[in-house]
Amino acid sequence: MERVARIAAHLLPQERHEQANSIQQQATAAQGLPKVAVLGAAGGIGQPLSMLLKMMPNIGELSLYDVVGTPGVAADVSHMDSKPKVTSHLGPEQLPNALYNSHLVIIPAGVPRKPGMTRDDLFNINAGIVKTLCEGIAKYCPKAWVAIISNPVNSTVPIAAEVFKKAGTFNAAKLFGVTKLDVARANAFVGEILEVDPAQVNVPVIGGHAGVTILPLLSQAQPKIHLPDAKAKALMERIQNAGTEVVEAKAGKGSATLSMAYAAAKFAESCLKALQGELGVIECAYVSSHLTDLPFFASPLRLDQNGIAEFLPIGRMNELESANMAALKKELSSSIKKGVDFANGGASKAGDAGKSSSSPTAQPSSGSDVPKSKSETTGHLYGPGSAKAPKPQQAHSQSTKPQPSSGSGVPTKKEETTGGRY
Repeated sequence: MERVARIAAHLLPQERHEQANSIQQQATAAQGLPKVAVLGAAGGIGQPLSMLLKMMPNIGELSLYDVVGTPGVAADVSHMDSKPKVTSHLGPEQLPNALYNSHLVIIPAGVPRKPGMTRDDLFNINAGIVKTLCEGIAKYCPKAWVAIISNPVNSTVPIAAEVFKKAGTFNAAKLFGVTKLDVARANAFVGEILEVDPAQVNVPVIGGHAGVTILPLLSQAQPKIHLPDAKAKALMERIQNAGTEVVEAKAGKGSATLSMAYAAAKFAESCLKALQGELGVIECAYVSSHLTDLPFFASPLRLDQNGIAEFLPIGRMNELESANMAALKKELSSSIKKGVDFANGGASKAGDAGKSSSSPTAQPSSGSDVPKSKSETTGHLYGPGSAKAPKPQQAHSQSTKPQPSSGSGVPTKKEETTGGRY
């Protein structure tokens, strides 16, 4: 850009010269914006999510990764006249460049839920994907915020935590299971009943991200909703089973990809606002938590530049919600244990470990040889009635820079950009 400005000084009229300088300044400013990586960008959630992220002016680079199909998705969204620079990364050998220096990593990679698929079927495929990708994150962007969409979230987030602990990069304040869709559904359904704009509705949703573990606190909804017990129970169950509602409505041809992409984009937007210093950012997410006797739990959080700044109090629950809380604990505890056991070498289908959202075979590269350094801290106290801060473990001061080599598959400048090649 500097060379362009120098040429412009000799060849262009003053007005156009000023315009060239403005372009250079905008390019320089963009370099300071966050890099966001989407792992599984060519999948059913990844594609619409990539499009929505490309529309955000507070992203500097949108790094798209998958094992197949990434060039097409990247070329497509790169034609949008919006700020983020798009880079395309295809296959395990290009995972390092996809991740390097990322500020926020979003993982929608995995297979979607299909009719007749059991939770074990889903787990055996997606658990290995998340484990492998998180090994790469630990090596190439250990300080990044990580937002996991891949189901079952109740188990994949504990898997990610164990991977980061083993690598010495775990920071509880920066690891999130994206449960925003549960909140969006609760808001939409309550808005429908009250005949108000769902954007003006706020229903806290706590617990986990599957079936009975999803606990919408309808008694705390704003604006207030007053329902007979039977109707409140039916509404709670609809929110809990909303994913199945979509799977059945699509008649086996898909799952809740569009609404999930929307919810993930909204969550990413909140993360970016907090990263860039905006105050008062509140989100529900499934995280390492001390609010209950469970090690992971979804609840409202206040975010700041370091991640989780405060666990907001859950508040009083009514009789229906208290009964569901007791039921969810047993189910959620089992899911957490399953994830931890898998990460620590428990039984799994080894052949499934490398599958991605778009391919049944390729495996992202992993990296465990990360050097240790001083730990990060959140540096924040907690308000009255709040839970204790998540204490980060050892985290690395810098990421391992990917080294291009002959046959390595690390993308060249031409391969990284999507304009013109595809």
